[in-house]
Amino acid sequence: MNFNVITLFPEALMDMLSFGVIGRAIKDKHIKLRCFNPRDWSDNKHRRVDDRPFGGGAGMLMMYDPLYRTLMAIKQQDADTRVIYLSPQGQPLKQADCNQMAATMGSITLLCGRYEGVDQRFIDAHVDLELSLGDYVISGGELAAAVLIDAVSRQIPGVLGDESSAQDDSFMSGKLGYPQYTRSELLGQSGVPEVLLSGDHQKIAAWRAAQALAKTKQQRPDLMAGTSEGES
Repeated sequence: MNFNVITLFPEALMDMLSFGVIGRAIKDKHIKLRCFNPRDWSDNKHRRVDDRPFGGGAGMLMMYDPLYRTLMAIKQQDADTRVIYLSPQGQPLKQADCNQMAATMGSITLLCGRYEGVDQRFIDAHVDLELSLGDYVISGGELAAAVLIDAVSRQIPGVLGDESSAQDDSFMSGKLGYPQYTRSELLGQSGVPEVLLSGDHQKIAAWRAAQALAKTKQQRPDLMAGTSEGES
């Protein structure tokens, strides 16, 4: 999987993703991450990439021209890349989206907005999909890009040490994860459900499924809407 990121802060993004699972995935070449700064494709002597919006209003907009030239430079190397704009106006990012991207897209170009956003003409002409992390606004798309890269990369073979661990994540089966416990010198085995200590894997699996369902109904009943469990 190739990730191309159009960002005004490439160093910050690369630093965020240089640790842990994703850092190892980059090092081991399971994923390829490249950042492109639109300032490098600005024809302004001050490397300016923003300007006031037509019609007035607060803030500045990222300009069409530097973004277009940046994207053309990316497509010269990666012609089939899909362009995703990380935006509050986008559809909410779901686990199913991440799974589909990992399975069907060999290359993704992420556009990180800044200021008041991006000239709509660039979005209309060049963006394949707009995605949002949620109903709130952050200062730029870099944090959202890091989240998407992490979530998609987890579904790529070889990225996780144990491939089955991603299948047990919350949302993978439309439900939240089940409670988990491990060793504690302070608590011993106090508070650990007896079934987890039984060694009976069939009973453990049934308990985990029931707990995941109960937690989802309690904490995220919206996930159950339209399912047989949600209608019962």
